[in-house]
Amino acid sequence: MQIAILLGTYNGAKYIQEQLDSYIDQSHLDWILWASDDGSSDATVSIIRDFSDKVGSNRVHLLDGPKKGFAANFLSMVFRPEIKADAYAYSDQDDVWLRDKLEQAATFLDSVPPNIPALYCSRSLYVDENNCFITTSTSYKKPANFGNAIVQNIASGNTMVFNNAARACLLKLGKDAKLSLHDWITYIVVSAVGGHVYFDQKPTVRYRQHLGNLIGMNIGVRATFNRVMMLFKGRFKSWNDEHMAVLGKIENLLSHESKNVLKNFSNLRKASPIQKVFALRKASIYRQTIMGNLGLLVAAFFNKI
Repeated sequence: MQIAILLGTYNGAKYIQEQLDSYIDQSHLDWILWASDDGSSDATVSIIRDFSDKVGSNRVHLLDGPKKGFAANFLSMVFRPEIKADAYAYSDQDDVWLRDKLEQAATFLDSVPPNIPALYCSRSLYVDENNCFITTSTSYKKPANFGNAIVQNIASGNTMVFNNAARACLLKLGKDAKLSLHDWITYIVVSAVGGHVYFDQKPTVRYRQHLGNLIGMNIGVRATFNRVMMLFKGRFKSWNDEHMAVLGKIENLLSHESKNVLKNFSNLRKASPIQKVFALRKASIYRQTIMGNLGLLVAAFFNKI
């Protein structure tokens, strides 16, 4: 199985060498790197070119990104027809992959018939700027299906690997789709069409936490506070607006169960606050934790979904 690594870069010179070196260390050897640079003004591009000289120019391809933000940069690679492989792995520029990341993903994807959309994702090891261990990301145990995906992204993009059938579904969204989060829409789409989503409890990535992080780890009081603030500023609702808009483009691909979930979610978003709270309990829509579901109820009541 050849895996195309989709690396999104922008002024990542400080950390990118460790990430590139972790590709070389992979136990799964059949990979090819596509790096889309979004206009770096530091040494990022030079480092990638040096890496190409090291591993061979046939294994490294450097592209110009769309310069519309990180999500657009990643999704632009999904839509590039010249990028072809058996599977595709999103990669951040500042992480370090564990040695068996691609092997674990390939093992799962090989177990799924190629005509069925499949998505692999996993837990992460949070590390500091110096790659020193902080903690392990949350262990999610409830099913990774559309009822969860529509209101929560448990699939961190830097752990994701997906097959061609999943990519084909993403292509149906259209390259001009306006989306803020490439990983969340990937989880939503694959689960919505009845694809197989596997959340591996074994971490595959050392996820670096630093001041330049656009998202960051989802653990602790500070992370909870930040997400509550995003909720009440309307970020969660605006993301849902984006997702609902693009899901309309692939409604014919959705499973029967997903169509019901989508209909219920659409209806409850239009309901009164009290109706929203009761509708949520009957809509097969859920987050992974008790506190997460409580937050979802609060968000529904205050019309923030």
